Amino acid sequence: MVGPTTFGIVGSGWRSEFFARLAGLLPEQLSLVGFAVRRSEAAAAATQRWQVPAYLSTAELVRHQRPDFVITSLPRDTNPSVVCDLVADKIPVLTETPPAADLPGLSDLWSRVGSRRLVQVAEQYLLMPGHAARHEIVRRGVIGTPTSVQVSSTHDYHAVSMIRGLLGVDFDPVTVTATRLPAPLVDPLSRDGWTGDDTEHQADTTLAILDFDGRSGLYDFTDNQWHNQLRLRRIVIRGSRGEIADDQVVHLTGPETIIKSSLTRSQLGYDLNLDGYDTEHLTFEGDVVYRNPFQGLRLMDEEIAIATMLLAMGAWVRDEGPEPYPLDQGCQDHQISLAMHEAAATGTPVRTTPGPWVA
Repeated sequence: MVGPTTFGIVGSGWRSEFFARLAGLLPEQLSLVGFAVRRSEAAAAATQRWQVPAYLSTAELVRHQRPDFVITSLPRDTNPSVVCDLVADKIPVLTETPPAADLPGLSDLWSRVGSRRLVQVAEQYLLMPGHAARHEIVRRGVIGTPTSVQVSSTHDYHAVSMIRGLLGVDFDPVTVTATRLPAPLVDPLSRDGWTGDDTEHQADTTLAILDFDGRSGLYDFTDNQWHNQLRLRRIVIRGSRGEIADDQVVHLTGPETIIKSSLTRSQLGYDLNLDGYDTEHLTFEGDVVYRNPFQGLRLMDEEIAIATMLLAMGAWVRDEGPEPYPLDQGCQDHQISLAMHEAAATGTPVRTTPGPWVA
């Protein structure tokens, strides 16, 4: 009988805790076998918290455990060298985003490991229930050919991944125009919770237009928009036969017939529903367009997406499924996000050129 997929983690920061926590909730499918960290205090803390061995180098983790794959959850400047070491040892890698800091770093990383096809990127946003449901509606052709995507939710490469995925563009060249606009904004929440500060501070909003030679993306992100609940999240997907705006859908269904419908989430635990607080599924016009594969674990959307990525990685390393999110896709996302920042900083359009990861 085949046991759970084994994996190790390099790094012990905030993001790595998601992977470790989910492994504990899915013991029949995933087994965390160890950490690699730089400091002995961090190693002791990881062992005490997660009840797995921790080593002071990636080489020691691989030598002692030889996991099915390794997650690198490291700063973008140090990540590429660790990824290269793992690939040289023939270990599949799931690297956190972005895989390298800048365009030279992306190119160098690809030249060193790209042809080995052992590296996947932990890009999970289109795996979140709401986005996955919208993606399914697009795939079903409800709004026709997708022509533009507007994202005001998350930042940089994550938003680019959503735009590219929903438009269905691959490595197409893109022309980027962008601007950065400061404005006063109260910032009451951070990753650590309420700040207790209700004064206004200057916050930058970056607006960027991505022109994929006929299809387009609009990027709209304000500093700390992940946590600042004074800014609503918005997503609009426009197509040749209708559009999706957040959870509302309008589309042409026949001669002189336009229908407005809603994307509806079945959320357990409200009122007299005693089945526990959990996402059950999302429906559109009577059909289930997304079903939570982890019902019963009471996961938030981010955890559902990360768990989906982890299981997809496990299936891939066992030749039981496709690549979850290949390195070339992650490189393309970050190249475009870098172009957005360059365009905003210079005030001039930036045209991307094919990177070495483009066949």
